[in-house]
Amino acid sequence: MNFLYYLLPKEKVAYINEDATLRQAMEKMEHHRYTAVPIIDKEGKYIGVLREGDILWYIKNLKEFDLEESEKINISEIPRKKDHNKVTVTASFEELIKLAIEQNFIPVVDDRNSFIGIVTRKTVIAYLANKNGEKIE
Repeated sequence: MNFLYYLLPKEKVAYINEDATLRQAMEKMEHHRYTAVPIIDKEGKYIGVLREGDILWYIKNLKEFDLEESEKINISEIPRKKDHNKVTVTASFEELIKLAIEQNFIPVVDDRNSFIGIVTRKTVIAYLANKNGEKIE
């Protein structure tokens, strides 16, 4: 089974560039109502994931927080507790299932580590349910 059929392509995924500011990241996450977004470098390679929790703990540890000052903080300054594991285009669907247990989405990269999109946990669950004859919308 080729899981690329279920891929949400990069063009339809909200992600942030590695040189984004804290404010840009927070606004993108708020706009899309996401709790985590992939981080991509200038060459389009997958770096990791920025989560709401990472931002929250970073802000908590600041002496003071000013939204205007957040425009001067690069997301690379924010410690990330845990990144989402990625898969390559040659991964098996079983690998996706294992990752979907722990992650709400799975970043997908090509053989040069360039980010090409994600597969969501919802998609994996829907596929498995459909395989068992259940219809999931």
